[in-house]
Amino acid sequence: MKRDLLIKLGVVAVVIIGCAIFALPPKDKIHLGLDLQGGLHLVLRVEVDKAVQRALERTSELLRKDLRGRGLNVTAVEPDDNNTGIRMLFGEAPDMTLVEEIARDHLPGDIEAQSPEVLVSAYPEEELRQIRTSAIDQALEKIRNRVDAFGVSEPSIIRQGANRIVVQLPGLDDPKRAIELIGRTAQLELKLVESLAANPDAKPPRGTELLYSKEKNDQGQLIQGPGYFVRKRALLTGDMLADARALPDSMNFGQYYVLMRLNSRGKRIFARVTQENVGRALAIVLDNAIFSAPTIQSPIPGGEAQITGTFTPEEARDLAIVLREGALPAPVEIIENRTVGPSLGSDSISQGVRSILLGGALVFVFMLIYYRFSGLIANVALGLNLLIIMGIMAMPYLGASLTLPGIAGIILTVGMAVDANVLIFERIREELRLGKAVRQSVDTGFQKAIVTILDANVTTLIAAIVLFQFGSGPVKGFAVTLAIGIAASMFTAIFVSRTIFETLFSMRRVAKLSI
Repeated sequence: MKRDLLIKLGVVAVVIIGCAIFALPPKDKIHLGLDLQGGLHLVLRVEVDKAVQRALERTSELLRKDLRGRGLNVTAVEPDDNNTGIRMLFGEAPDMTLVEEIARDHLPGDIEAQSPEVLVSAYPEEELRQIRTSAIDQALEKIRNRVDAFGVSEPSIIRQGANRIVVQLPGLDDPKRAIELIGRTAQLELKLVESLAANPDAKPPRGTELLYSKEKNDQGQLIQGPGYFVRKRALLTGDMLADARALPDSMNFGQYYVLMRLNSRGKRIFARVTQENVGRALAIVLDNAIFSAPTIQSPIPGGEAQITGTFTPEEARDLAIVLREGALPAPVEIIENRTVGPSLGSDSISQGVRSILLGGALVFVFMLIYYRFSGLIANVALGLNLLIIMGIMAMPYLGASLTLPGIAGIILTVGMAVDANVLIFERIREELRLGKAVRQSVDTGFQKAIVTILDANVTTLIAAIVLFQFGSGPVKGFAVTLAIGIAASMFTAIFVSRTIFETLFSMRRVAKLSI
């Protein structure tokens, strides 16, 4: 047997053994997609305009402090009406040179005077676009961290379009809890309480806002409690949090609370705030709702605070997760929520496997009847094609998941793999009709068919790549199996089939070919 044939047989053997190791048993190796395993499918819309507003508010607060620190009579610094820039109001016409010097470290745009006492600075469109893009990226990362802490295996979290995030959590047992965990903004703020809002219809005093507390009813559901007038400006925010833990409440059996530990900067601020406001209530605000408003009894230098609210263990742990992993840069809205039951997934798997077996059996029988012994060679190559697809799908570092459209892609690949063998066999038949020898006919048939096979498969592969790049989850699943199947079919139809023929020719002289 020639050396080059031995090398070819070695390549085929390595591929078969490698794919078998990865693919068998398939139940334990191949990750199932959401539509087969069941789970949760969410499409979230990030409210990027809120992210812009918050960025402008943070910059306004820092700029206001610096302007006052330099002795300027500034009455207000706030985002403009359209949230595209910052407006500065002064008690008297300020020194423009000094204002521009201070604002240079905060504002990306130029300063213009609407009047002697009112200055505005519009943000360049590129800067606003960057804030929106950053909000999407940060939200993606925060949600991924929350899901990882939640403990879901094989999650899929991807960006879609300009402001959407698609989250797929296969095999999830508690969709409601996951939705609450993922969708919560978790914007933590500590604000001083001015007074109880005895009349909620009353206009909040200057510099304050009306926020309502959260309480649990007898059924354990969160309902709106009393309202409080609290300072608009937060004394501490969630970005000063170092850790958050859910701990059992020793005073209330079966209930938990969340213990927050502040970082070094937060400790200093918290110590000063509690020292200066002994006897006043400090509201712990989460997403514009007051969870607790304890009275400051004495200065607290340790930088620890508690969120109480008759939490169950799961509620306290989830709240600790979102606080620890950080707040979303902007609120998210769930615009699509689909839960796929595992029974639907098992039915889909059974039907898909039956489709593959039935389609494969029909193809096997047709090839044997129509091409006889050569058809048997094509069937061997087709079986190896399916093994290669399963082996590649099961590779742990590839991260591919088998979906229902993916099963359709495999079925389509079966037909395309046979199509390549049909092209080759028809070319061989043409050469035999011309009276050429068997070996010469086989060599010529492969040489003439290979260009057509490559042309057809490469164009299909390009289409699969485009589908994967721009398609959604189910379309991507179809594109993945289609692309893998195309590569496998070209290998089996062109390389494996020819290697089998060459092996037969090397073992004995073939005067007649059953085709």
